Amino acid sequence: MAEQKPSRHRLSSTLLRGALAISLIAICFLAFTPLQIPAVSSLNDKLSHILAFLYLALLCDFSWPEADWNFTKALSLLGYGLFIETVQAFLPYRFFSLLDLAADGLGLMIYSMMLPGLLRINWIKRLRQKNAQA
Repeated sequence: MAEQKPSRHRLSSTLLRGALAISLIAICFLAFTPLQIPAVSSLNDKLSHILAFLYLALLCDFSWPEADWNFTKALSLLGYGLFIETVQAFLPYRFFSLLDLAADGLGLMIYSMMLPGLLRINWIKRLRQKNAQA
């Protein structure tokens, strides 16, 4: 019997899910560490929140392409942002910020507005179509 190779669409979803998991862990590290990372701290704090959640939205959306970008995906990421802010409230060198949470939400809204344009790019559109056929 021939060994079946994983299909290309399954492989891309698996890689994207791995990238999402690594990104979530890395963002937690950056959010909870007392260290100041020069590359991160040089960016405006709210801008870094917006860019991080725009990036997470892209990874989350294409990790499960069989489901369109929807309220569930967005709410799960916003919940992750709330988790980070809640943990920071208990750290002596960090604090809870509703403005950070609002910036997270803004990143998700920007992704929602960018998505139709992204889906016009052929290789992104094919990635979603191939994965949806799984």
